[in-house]
Amino acid sequence: MNPDIFLYIMAMCGIGGILALLLPQRHSPKVIAWVGSLTALFLIGGGGRALFTTSAIEKTLWTIPAVGRIVIRVDPLSGLFLVVTGVVFLAVSIFSGSILLRLLNHYNLKVYALMYLSLFAAIVWILISADVFSFLVAWEIMSILCYFLVAYEDENDENPRAAYLMLAMSEAGALAAALGMLLFAAHAGSLEFTALKHAGATGQISAAMRWMIFLLTFFGFGVKAGLVPVNLWLPRAYTAAPAAFAPLLAGATLNLGLYGILRFNGDLLPVLSSGPGLLALIIGTISALLGILYATTENDLKTMLAHSSIENAGIITVGFGAGFVFTASNKPVLAGIAFLVALYHMTNHSLYKTLLLIGSGVVDDRAGTRHLNQLGGLIRQMPVTALLFLTGVLGIAALPPFNGFVSEWLTLQTLLRSAELLSTGQKIVFALCGAGLALTAALAVTCFAKAFAMGFLGMSRSPKAEQATEPKFSALASMAILSVLCLLLGILPTYVIGGLNHAISPVSSTNEAAAALVPPFFNGSPGHEKLPAAFLSDFHDLGAQVGQHIAPGPGLVILHRGGTKNPVVFAASPTYMFIVLAALLAVLFIVVNLVFGWRRTVTRRPCWDGGIRRLLPEMTYTATGFSNPVRVIFQSVFRPTIVEDTRETVGEHFRTAIRRQDEERHILDRLLLTPGRKTAMAVARFFAGMHQGHLNAYVAYVLGALLAGLLMNYLL
Repeated sequence: MNPDIFLYIMAMCGIGGILALLLPQRHSPKVIAWVGSLTALFLIGGGGRALFTTSAIEKTLWTIPAVGRIVIRVDPLSGLFLVVTGVVFLAVSIFSGSILLRLLNHYNLKVYALMYLSLFAAIVWILISADVFSFLVAWEIMSILCYFLVAYEDENDENPRAAYLMLAMSEAGALAAALGMLLFAAHAGSLEFTALKHAGATGQISAAMRWMIFLLTFFGFGVKAGLVPVNLWLPRAYTAAPAAFAPLLAGATLNLGLYGILRFNGDLLPVLSSGPGLLALIIGTISALLGILYATTENDLKTMLAHSSIENAGIITVGFGAGFVFTASNKPVLAGIAFLVALYHMTNHSLYKTLLLIGSGVVDDRAGTRHLNQLGGLIRQMPVTALLFLTGVLGIAALPPFNGFVSEWLTLQTLLRSAELLSTGQKIVFALCGAGLALTAALAVTCFAKAFAMGFLGMSRSPKAEQATEPKFSALASMAILSVLCLLLGILPTYVIGGLNHAISPVSSTNEAAAALVPPFFNGSPGHEKLPAAFLSDFHDLGAQVGQHIAPGPGLVILHRGGTKNPVVFAASPTYMFIVLAALLAVLFIVVNLVFGWRRTVTRRPCWDGGIRRLLPEMTYTATGFSNPVRVIFQSVFRPTIVEDTRETVGEHFRTAIRRQDEERHILDRLLLTPGRKTAMAVARFFAGMHQGHLNAYVAYVLGALLAGLLMNYLL
């Protein structure tokens, strides 16, 4: 494979940007749609080839005297991220061709097209960079372009502020990550990734320095991934971003933070102790739980999905943490499974979150609002959109047969393999994190049941929602592509696992993760003859060999084997599950319509409504009421401030109205930002007071400083 293909892809982005500047502004959405889609297809092809290569491919571009070689390098890990980025950009580019037309007379679409395609090139550059210098340059370009794209709709004053907060926190994270990388490079004597990896493998870096590099890179890249406690920017930025750009934030740029964490702490400087892995486990669990709690109580569809991105980034980080711990504990197969499952969930999240954010943009465009309390009944006006949105909801809620179920189920099963660890403390951390993720999964079902039910079912709660219509074909096509992929990754996990086994090769010391999850039950598959005869016989009776003459590959069953006393640790077959579910639904449809339908007569009469002449939208169940039990149960987390609490009565007995307005502040704002702000202001006031006084006081300050300096000099 020639790595030049990725340089050609970046050149295509540049040509598209120039073309957008030269053509009339009304053609800019078409330029994004056609150039972006074509470039994305090339990226999917190139990334796919890189994913299945057996070794990394490297090329030197230039040599800068003060810096060294500028190198690009593509291996299976970067290949996976390139493929996922290509799929996301393909769907978003198609969607942009229609959704951007509503901004034609308000903003300069030429500038948007140039920034969009430049961001595409910057992301590709980050994923193929193989030296610290070019990586940081590409990262800075990406961060600045994200700032301008989030602030693009600047008629709303809140959008530039949200973009500035994102830029400020991104720069702080980039500086921390850069410091970690430069410390790493200083000990390696080079900025090239190959030299860094050699230094990490040969023990040139002390344990204390490894910890420092881990903390700097983990939390530095964790800003972009949206991990606690450096994620306060994310909900505001996602909400402020244009409808055509928000899917990229969740489906592409968030992955860059995860890529940085895994590349530097799993590939270039693998962890040697369990401490970093346990920290990643705890941070990931807290991120997942807080993310889904705030998503469940949020009524703005876009903001809800933003908090959900924090949740999913936390789940992926839990997988990374488990992999780090298993690596340090000399459990290479379990470590490989953990990394594989984390990348599986990363891929799934990119697909269904992009789908749902596109759906959110469609709802906002056609219904005029994203607030769930003002929606409802959209399934009657927008049935195709509702169906496609439902596939994303089922995927993100981890319900079979869609993709989120497989990766979340495997994540929980991987955490249960902590039983093989020797340390009791590690087992306790794994158990608590597993319980936290189980609670997260349950809340996710509640959250997205609310999102679909309150948005698409029931009766319309606003005139615009009642008059909504289906979007243009391009928007539906982009959602349909992602919906099909969500289904395929859910019903064919054994093939996905085989592909992801290549991606983990840079961070895993074994290539047996896929074989440990997908036993070769099919005759003729490599390794089939090595399975015990009794084991094969038992699973042959259960149907594990069904489909071997139709489907390629080793089998359709996910199964992790144990020892003699416990031969099966966990097992499932989403493929067979899908076939059975489809068959049951078909039988049910036939029975209902053919057996009972012929003698059924339909009579339409007014529904009994308790004496109410007409049911008003204000009388229906709202999204706020749906999530209120969660808000009450987790009151200690939310702790809302009561802004207004008034009651109106007649004759001091009959209550006619209750008005209560709460103002919620994020728990991180309460626990970190507010105390930090108060401390900084107190220190500032103290020093400000020192500037207002008598001359004798100033002389005393100078004398005190002089005496302190002399004392320090004497002691030293």
